[in-house]
Amino acid sequence: MRMYDIIKKKRDGGKLSEEEIRFFIEGYTDGSIPDYQAAAMCMAIYFRGMDTDEISALTLAVRDSGETLDFSEIDGIRVDKHSTGGVGDKTSLVIGPVAAACGVKVAKISGRGLGHTGGTVDKLESIKGLRTDISKEDFIAQVNRIGLAIIGQSADMAPADKKLYALRDVTATVDSLPLIVSSIMGKKLAAGDDCIVLDVKCGSGSFNKTLADGERLAREMVSIGERAGKKMLAVLSDMDKPLGRAIGNSLEVIEAVETLRGGGPDDFRELCLDLSAYMIELAGKGSREECLAQVREAVSSGRALKLLAEMVEAQGGDPTWIYDTDSFPKATTVSELLSPADGYIRKVDAESYGLASLALGAGRNTKEEGIDYSAGLILNKKTGDPVKKGELLATLYTTEKPEAVERAKEIILGATEIGPEPPEDMPLIIEIIRGENG
Repeated sequence: MRMYDIIKKKRDGGKLSEEEIRFFIEGYTDGSIPDYQAAAMCMAIYFRGMDTDEISALTLAVRDSGETLDFSEIDGIRVDKHSTGGVGDKTSLVIGPVAAACGVKVAKISGRGLGHTGGTVDKLESIKGLRTDISKEDFIAQVNRIGLAIIGQSADMAPADKKLYALRDVTATVDSLPLIVSSIMGKKLAAGDDCIVLDVKCGSGSFNKTLADGERLAREMVSIGERAGKKMLAVLSDMDKPLGRAIGNSLEVIEAVETLRGGGPDDFRELCLDLSAYMIELAGKGSREECLAQVREAVSSGRALKLLAEMVEAQGGDPTWIYDTDSFPKATTVSELLSPADGYIRKVDAESYGLASLALGAGRNTKEEGIDYSAGLILNKKTGDPVKKGELLATLYTTEKPEAVERAKEIILGATEIGPEPPEDMPLIIEIIRGENG
């Protein structure tokens, strides 16, 4: 078998066999297939696509390229949630404790941020002392003991994905449906969860700019997960505006804590409760209405907040920061952005808001860059809100990049449309896609 022939076959629109796909993934992972042939293969897939059989084979080959995690030692139903990423998306910090407080086991492996979307691991590491690199044995013991652990991805898990993503990032092949599905689900299937809820974002702040793109991605991932024996459900949610009001690591943790206390922005709280309810419903904890009642009680009773503090302490962090968020370090530069006109916030470009936060130091442009955990934005006005000229639109925070404040303001103003009429109200949750076993 030659890689040349496999590339040519896909270039010409042929259907690849499971053996050919595994030859490609195994060869690229062990270095016997060079970057230039892998790049050609990715481009052929980008233009020619793959059917569900091929995508399934590619996903399983990515899964099997490294370590898989056996969660059979975890007592109880194991449920995971994956978001395709968005601006202000800190849902894992809320839904993990809420779902665990309702009796399911949440053994979550999360990623770091790159570009305009933040990563759960970076947000957690803004808490003093917290570690996301605990051993597999400690991870499983912690989930059995308190019901929840959130850690970073091991370098040994799905190494093919790590190599392929770096290649796709520099060859303009990131936005390929088969490659996206195999990247997300290859990692998810490497963990031994029973049920997976997918939060697929659609809109300007996500990688799926249209609803049609998001729906295709969701249906393909649900199908692949079910083929692998998982119970699957996908939620299509709006990302044409940032989620909540906080964008930036410690700012988002503080907003998540406020939400676990029963407060927080309406849109963020609503999505977290819905996702948590879908997680425990998929795990067989009752009807939709019963599950919503359970997640609300987990928040109102304080059990979910207590569980987050227990997780923080178990992973070496200071749990007092969860009960007193004033402990988080404060940005040394705080600047207010005022509205240039009267009217309503009609539309925003959420990706640009994420880029403004990135400019302030809240994210990284390369994997080697450090992060200013205090940096980011608080949105005082959101899409649909009325605003007066001179009224506060957003508050900007940074410690390490004060010189970037004016540029960040320009980005936000350029991404914000103010008009005389309010916009049409759009639902936060657009569609639910259930697997046959969900």
